[in-house]
Amino acid sequence: MIKKHVQIGDIDCGSDQLFLICGPCVIEEESLMMATAERLRAIADDLDVPLIFKSSFSKDNRSSLDYYQGPGLDEGLKILEKIKREFGLPVLTDIHYPTQAAPAAEVVDVVQIPAYLCMQSELVVAAAKTGTVVNLKHGQFIAPDNMSKPVKKIEASGNERILITERGYTFGYNDLVVDPRSFLLLNQIGYPVIFDITHTIRKYGIPSKDPKGGNREYLSVLSRAGVASGVDGIFVEAHPNPPDALCDAASQYYLDQLADFVRPLLDIHALVREQARLTA
Repeated sequence: MIKKHVQIGDIDCGSDQLFLICGPCVIEEESLMMATAERLRAIADDLDVPLIFKSSFSKDNRSSLDYYQGPGLDEGLKILEKIKREFGLPVLTDIHYPTQAAPAAEVVDVVQIPAYLCMQSELVVAAAKTGTVVNLKHGQFIAPDNMSKPVKKIEASGNERILITERGYTFGYNDLVVDPRSFLLLNQIGYPVIFDITHTIRKYGIPSKDPKGGNREYLSVLSRAGVASGVDGIFVEAHPNPPDALCDAASQYYLDQLADFVRPLLDIHALVREQARLTA
């Protein structure tokens, strides 16, 4: 099946080049965000890999009101706009309410629909009608081929600039499992597919700073399996010091180790694409 390509700035999502979506889980204080973006820009240039900067202005699904939720829409968008302007990186953020779609789309290059909210028609349609790229995260609770349903809602709203992101399945009791069959089924929908690796290892309900809140040791094998299965992009949240991160501290990747983590993924991706060309 021939998939649609989605252009984000200079990035051709769906082409033969693997791309990254990367950044801290939630927007923290400005100096940390700017330093992280600067380092990510350097890593992307060094590896010659397209990169979209990701961070959330609000995490509205934290398991406790005591946990940090982010700076909010206005302040968060100001920081994302500054990152976009100073480092020339396209930016992505998620929205939780239809009223956030239009102001977010004025700044960001990609509006993301959280996995828990992927079937919320009003939210999905509001994002679609902005005309910007919509990254639709696959809900942990539905079969992968059923992601065609929210995709059709976006298409019916006049927008075919769509990305689909896999992030694991809930098979019970707070554990997420990645089913490699999903990569085939999601690809058959016809849009670029991204694999969100750092959320697949998160253990829901365990405090973010508890080391048991994530299984970072699985990231290497999961990411390599996803790339070998033909995904177009990798979503990996990264932070200069994950244990001190204000959200998902146990699952974000160490920024200073990111380049070494990504290099073998690029090699695997190139091998998969070359094999596909030889057998076409």
